[in-house]
Amino acid sequence: MTFKKSGDDMVCVAATRTPFGRFGGSLKDVDIYDLGALAMKNSMDRIAFNPELIDEVWWGCGDTTNCKDPYTPVTARQSMLKAGIPPEKPSVTFDQACISGMDAVKYGCRSIRLGEAEVVMTGGATSFSTVPFLLRDIRWEGKRHTSFLVEDPIIPLGYKDYAPVAVDSGNVAEEYGISREEQDEFALNSHMNYGRAWEQGFFKKEMVPYEIVKKDRKGNVLSTQSLDIDEQYRPNIKIEDLSRLKPIFGNPTVTAGNAPGMNDGASAQIFMKREKAEEMGLEIIYTVVEMSSIALQPRIMPVSPAFAIKKCLDLTGLTVDELKFVEINEAFACVPLVATKLLSNQRFLTGDYQAMVNEASEKPILDNDAGLYQELKNKLNVNGSAIAVGHANTASGARIMMTAAYNLKEKGGGYGACAICGGLTQGAGCIIWVE
Repeated sequence: MTFKKSGDDMVCVAATRTPFGRFGGSLKDVDIYDLGALAMKNSMDRIAFNPELIDEVWWGCGDTTNCKDPYTPVTARQSMLKAGIPPEKPSVTFDQACISGMDAVKYGCRSIRLGEAEVVMTGGATSFSTVPFLLRDIRWEGKRHTSFLVEDPIIPLGYKDYAPVAVDSGNVAEEYGISREEQDEFALNSHMNYGRAWEQGFFKKEMVPYEIVKKDRKGNVLSTQSLDIDEQYRPNIKIEDLSRLKPIFGNPTVTAGNAPGMNDGASAQIFMKREKAEEMGLEIIYTVVEMSSIALQPRIMPVSPAFAIKKCLDLTGLTVDELKFVEINEAFACVPLVATKLLSNQRFLTGDYQAMVNEASEKPILDNDAGLYQELKNKLNVNGSAIAVGHANTASGARIMMTAAYNLKEKGGGYGACAICGGLTQGAGCIIWVE
């Protein structure tokens, strides 16, 4: 299908991110407000954009315990003020877990379509390293100092009233015939693809290096170092190393090796209408063709990216064959693999959306086309994804959009699909087009 441009198209004119730090790594001491501000400022600096022209900020933040002000910290507002965006500009901080950075684009573009804004800043920031320990239930109960129970809110990562997300994902992988071996191979390829792309300078388009400044107690600068690579990346990883790892939390197939880490980072994108971008003489990085936000039964998280992409395909009339590349976040290796199996199932692709939702809620949707499955895998996450990049949860949705766009730009343009799963089976998807 040939894309027909319009002045009302929603376009991205700036898309940058910080490097993603490993848990306890180079970004461990960076305050969440400063982390978000850094990404916002970098996106504006990249195109010499006047902060006064930002009308609204839509910002994902999945955790407030690590904020200096844990009770209603208005993270978006604090970050935008630090980034130099005028205080008169409204902002929204919201939490849709991992899909936040992508849905921020949807909400921001919705504001533009409603005529409430002309230019929006979107994105998200996550800092696992600064999450504190918790002391629960002592406000109304007198307890001795020796009786405090200290809780780590991120171990295991998930939701207290449900199974850990790794357990659900490992079980769904088995139901869809995704073996441990295939997940380990996919994880290895994520690192290999990332390393190749980084060596070729691909990530310079989206990643702004972070300057690490070490000072003594008196504030004197001792040394400076530039972080220009994602710390999750392991250049010397081997399949033998991956295969020796044991599954986590008793699930059948997911290990620490075929899953991403708990990472720190922020991503920011600026959107406006095409006519506005052309009027301002700004280069258009990509056009948003369609977006979707979906939710399914809590246990079946790995299928949600496929449903989010299917919804976009159904709305646009595009087919998977017209997608030049596909980016699906590697929340675990099994997530893009399960989603790609569904996208290579003709019955799933051509079936009624709600009927497919109902079926997937009861049982796996099987009988995919093996040839199409391999074809889509060849288009999938060709520069690596979260297993190598890292997964700074509420920043990741924006990260995969910019990675897809810069890849399309490098490879001659065309359509790309992006999707990401989120806690308790939320999903966000989009189709983008690069000229």
